Amino acid sequence: MNKLKLLLGALGFYGRFLPSFTAIGFHARRWFWPRFWPRFRPDFRGQHWVVTGASAGIGRYIALAAARAGANVTAVARASVKLDELVTAAELEGLQLRAAPCDLSRMADVDRWLAERATSAQGIDVLVNNAGVMLDEHTLTAEGLEMSYATNLLSHYRLTTGLVAAGLLPSSAVVVNLTSGGAYHVPLSTAMLNVTDPARYNGTHAYAFHKRAQVVLSEHWRNEWAAAGRRSYVLHPGWVDTDGVKRSLPRFRAALKSILRDEAAGADTALWLAATKPEQPAGEHIWFDRKARAAHVVSITRTSRDTAETLVKFLMQPH
Repeated sequence: MNKLKLLLGALGFYGRFLPSFTAIGFHARRWFWPRFWPRFRPDFRGQHWVVTGASAGIGRYIALAAARAGANVTAVARASVKLDELVTAAELEGLQLRAAPCDLSRMADVDRWLAERATSAQGIDVLVNNAGVMLDEHTLTAEGLEMSYATNLLSHYRLTTGLVAAGLLPSSAVVVNLTSGGAYHVPLSTAMLNVTDPARYNGTHAYAFHKRAQVVLSEHWRNEWAAAGRRSYVLHPGWVDTDGVKRSLPRFRAALKSILRDEAAGADTALWLAATKPEQPAGEHIWFDRKARAAHVVSITRTSRDTAETLVKFLMQPH
């Protein structure tokens, strides 16, 4: 019976969202946009962008696209061959892009990175919190944190609030947070964020809870920053064919490879939000294909013992 329920649930989910989340939905919707997608040419000249998880996938595309539109881009990721390749690719095009290595799974390294930025007078016009991992195996960092929690959520909180405290995110700044379709499956639960017991860990579930918390955190920042003018958006890029999907969801990718979105489609709404800074409706929502859409698609995610306040309290505790 449980297997049948799981099967029916999976069929219902894919039947409902497959046309929308894949390239099919993206290419259908773009015909109705005021500025037809291929002609969208944002102008980011004079802006400074910080993009995390910039060495690969959607983050890499956003970093290069912003630089091609005139931005001075700081690309944040662990020091790696891929990060070096990104810098080389940008140099070959004459773009303003530099690497700022930081291991976002280590809070000591996040704090080190913030301390280095605090000595700079260069403000940040757009911060893209894109870094994220889905881990099959339970892994604790040297600081005792579950690694995907540290990377997917805690680092975003520490980085963003640290930049605000340092005065490097001015009132005109835009913060863009990338969530995932996994967020639609679970409610907010602080108890499921930093799972240090291997027996309780499921990588896919952990990722989903982190991404739901990211939606709530983005809404919290939007309310907190309303008077200052700083903007916080959270978006779902759709199902994109990235290295992370190849590594973490091989069967999903094998089944849907032909209709998964490319990185340009996955990055489109992030670039559009930064360029247009649209007003946002009241209440929780997730931007998807240039439109604010419902943050909940099933009733079980609407009810939780936790709130934005308990989430922030959890993130602020010593780690």
